[in-house]
Amino acid sequence: MNAPESPCHDEVCVTCSDEAVRVRVVRLLGDGLAMVDGGGGEEEVSVALVEARLGDVLLVHAKEAIAVITDACREEEP
Repeated sequence: MNAPESPCHDEVCVTCSDEAVRVRVVRLLGDGLAMVDGGGGEEEVSVALVEARLGDVLLVHAKEAIAVITDACREEEP
């Protein structure tokens, strides 16, 4: 039995490019949402999967925060 063909090629998903971007929380909105800024202006993202606080640096993928970046992990500021 053959596995279904994956939409991903060359180790990069054609739908999402498998990227997460660093952003900083500038305002918590409630209901699991926050306003963040990654250097290109503010945008609303979901923080339902992480414990985000004002000023935290997050990794965001597809408008969903997937990790809080700690001081030990920071290489550059957004």
